[in-house]
Amino acid sequence: MSVIIKDIKKNNNEIIRIEVSEFKGRELINVRIWYQAIDSASGDLVFKPTQKGITLNIAEFEELKDGVEKLGNYIQDQLTGKKPKQPGEESPDKEKKGKKEKSEKAEDEE
Repeated sequence: MSVIIKDIKKNNNEIIRIEVSEFKGRELINVRIWYQAIDSASGDLVFKPTQKGITLNIAEFEELKDGVEKLGNYIQDQLTGKKPKQPGEESPDKEKKGKKEKSEKAEDEE
């Protein structure tokens, strides 16, 4: 069983296909590059998968979705000129607050 979710045109000869498939009873998310080829039996143009791509367990969808949302935020930050926040990095507001608290603590100790 394979369900095509979306085909994204990469160039004139290739697409990026997002699909859900089943392997050994487990549902998988496949994001893979497919190329155009001529079917030897019918002579028709068909798409065939390459090895280039990723396969995730469908249970990992929420993590994938979170990553795509963060990618959207990154792109938005690039467009607005904001410095994108890196994983584990404090936001500028928290950094300012932390520095202020340290300087106040130092003043109290004097």
